[in-house]
Amino acid sequence: MKLIIGNKKYSSWSFRPWIAMRVKGIAFEEELIPFDFAAGNPAIRAATPAGKVPVLVDGDLAVWESLAILEYLAERFPEVGLLPEDIAARARARSMAHEMHGGFGALRSECPMNMAREVRPIAVSDGVRRDVARIEQLWSEALSASGGPFLFGEFSNVDAMFAPVVNRLEIYALSTHEAVARYSAAMKALPAWAEWAAAGRAEPWIVEQDEA
Repeated sequence: MKLIIGNKKYSSWSFRPWIAMRVKGIAFEEELIPFDFAAGNPAIRAATPAGKVPVLVDGDLAVWESLAILEYLAERFPEVGLLPEDIAARARARSMAHEMHGGFGALRSECPMNMAREVRPIAVSDGVRRDVARIEQLWSEALSASGGPFLFGEFSNVDAMFAPVVNRLEIYALSTHEAVARYSAAMKALPAWAEWAAAGRAEPWIVEQDEA
């Protein structure tokens, strides 16, 4: 399998399936296409009709959109546990993953992921504060129910979906909630996290558009 991704410094959508595959030991070839042009990189359009990364290529099959890739991987490799075994927990995990996929627009817009940014508070809108409060609620409830260290005990797709949020909450100093601190520490202790973050910091590309 091959995973086509964008810049590790900025591409939150690429980070999601990448970290899931690394944590779960799913072998894949990585192809990074940097979006270092003002209007993106035409090589991305050539690699995928959707014109966006990430894309997972498995033989003749191409799967695009982060959440669709994660769902495909859960079905393709059921033994690695990308979804909780319990049906109720699985439904809650999927609900949280889909809420992350479709929501939190203010946080996405105002506070893009950036693996090279130093921790520095910024002024944020009421919308960002509402987004952060909802994330604090989700993480606190899930960790209380599961016991951690990840949202449903073992690392799963929902953790992959929230991985870029860990970076956002830290670098913009958006939360002092105990559940955020505990969960963020668990996520950042993953070797896969350290690998991605180090590669992102080492990238030479600087772009205006921080979210992709």
